[in-house]
Amino acid sequence: MAAARKCVIIGPAFPLRGGIAQLNESLSQEFTKQGIETTIFSFYLQYPNFLFPGTSQKVASDRKGPEGVHVRSTISSINPISWWLTVREISKAKPDFVVVRFWLPFMGPCLGTICKWLKSKLNIPVVAILDNVIPHEKRIGDNAFTRYFLNQCDSFVAMSGSVLDELAGFDRAKPRRLLYHPIYDHFGGKVDKSMARKQLKLDDQEKVILFFGIIRKYKGLSLLLKAISKMKNTSNLKLVVAGEFYEDQAKYTKLIAKYQLEEHVIVHAGFVDKHEVKFYFCAADIVAQPYLSATQSGVTQIAYHYDTPMLVTNVGGLPEMVPHGKVGYVCDVNPESVAASLDAFFEEGKGNEFQQNILEEKKRFSWSFFADEIQKLAITKV
Repeated sequence: MAAARKCVIIGPAFPLRGGIAQLNESLSQEFTKQGIETTIFSFYLQYPNFLFPGTSQKVASDRKGPEGVHVRSTISSINPISWWLTVREISKAKPDFVVVRFWLPFMGPCLGTICKWLKSKLNIPVVAILDNVIPHEKRIGDNAFTRYFLNQCDSFVAMSGSVLDELAGFDRAKPRRLLYHPIYDHFGGKVDKSMARKQLKLDDQEKVILFFGIIRKYKGLSLLLKAISKMKNTSNLKLVVAGEFYEDQAKYTKLIAKYQLEEHVIVHAGFVDKHEVKFYFCAADIVAQPYLSATQSGVTQIAYHYDTPMLVTNVGGLPEMVPHGKVGYVCDVNPESVAASLDAFFEEGKGNEFQQNILEEKKRFSWSFFADEIQKLAITKV
């Protein structure tokens, strides 16, 4: 295959919101920068409402799409007619290769069938970017849906070593690469810490921990609350929880009261607009990701963009992204370990040291490398 000049990405994009859509948009921008004409074929119906626990699947109606990104919303995850029509439209575009995102077994029938029909019509390489192979929250039929999807793809990108290992349980023959999630750099540049704290009504003297993103059980907010209750020194300490609750918020309100943390915890419930993200990361001293299970996380790459130290638990691919003692801490999945690391961070004043190390460490997460390696995988198909 000659150097590719046309690409189609299949997956969520504007006006759909969230990290998966944002990565697809940034990848499209990188391909375009490299001279590859790129179109994203996205969903007009991603999840039926009864399967979506949040408040809205789309960004605010007054928001503009990302610059230079061409999106066509042609897919319904539950309507096979839309799958056929999408294949017809992609066939007209005659791409040199297709990149498809896979993050949930529920999407296996839809995305797998689109890829199957595309290959029968065009015989072009299909590269799958795998956020997960085995989901965090398992359901009946997961393995069958996942296997069906994987069988339609020619090669794979796994964004963590744990996903690469999971893939081996389904396929050992097809080409694959471990490529870490590139840095999210579309939320705007850094702002002064004092300015960011003023925006969030935080004091300059406070020690600020950030828990950011969708709140689900596996993200470990309950573990973090218990850990803070076990810290040796919580004077001037604030935990800012910023994100939409995908489970009962009252459960966490009760935990905050149980651990007597009312004066230490600030909850900003709801989806954080992309223009507000910088204030949270620039205001924070450290970002906490005390996940109970994980593969990788886009939150880590936002923290890298804003040079914010990180605390993660030793699950999935998180330790691969956050070298312990260099840019943050890798903790055991228990409140005592998390509490000890938070105490050490503030007592030893590690913030400046970790920030300097982040400047060097984040060089390995470039968009150009990510896009180049995907193209190499596409070429191996023929």
